[in-house]
Amino acid sequence: MSSSPDRTGNPPIRHFTDLRVWQRAYELGLQVFEVSRRWPVEERFALTDQVRRSARSVSACIAEAWGKRRYEAHFVSKLTDADTELLETENWLMFARAHQYLPPEGFDSLYSLMREIGPGLGAMMRNPSPFIIAADHGGH
Repeated sequence: MSSSPDRTGNPPIRHFTDLRVWQRAYELGLQVFEVSRRWPVEERFALTDQVRRSARSVSACIAEAWGKRRYEAHFVSKLTDADTELLETENWLMFARAHQYLPPEGFDSLYSLMREIGPGLGAMMRNPSPFIIAADHGGH
């Protein structure tokens, strides 16, 4: 990755936290935690834990993908895991909405955020080359 701004004037990406898709995924994890704090205690070990885990896993998988940038297939595989966790999060949030733990406007807000993350992951999976580290064939 370059240390100078790209052609659009965006700052360089030096760490996974610089990725817009990671930032939005991290925000999703934070927001899901906050909205799920008010859910019924009987959902604590079911819906609440499941949705929190999957929502947090989206950004975690993106971070793991960043660490796998030496190998394109591994990088894309971890991004695929992030996308899968995003879909799982959507599924659990649909249950929360159906059980009226999450009001429609709360669901819509989270869904809008997820609709930003998914295409970002898709773009990275379709064109991973800007993120891949050139292999060092000179030794260790």
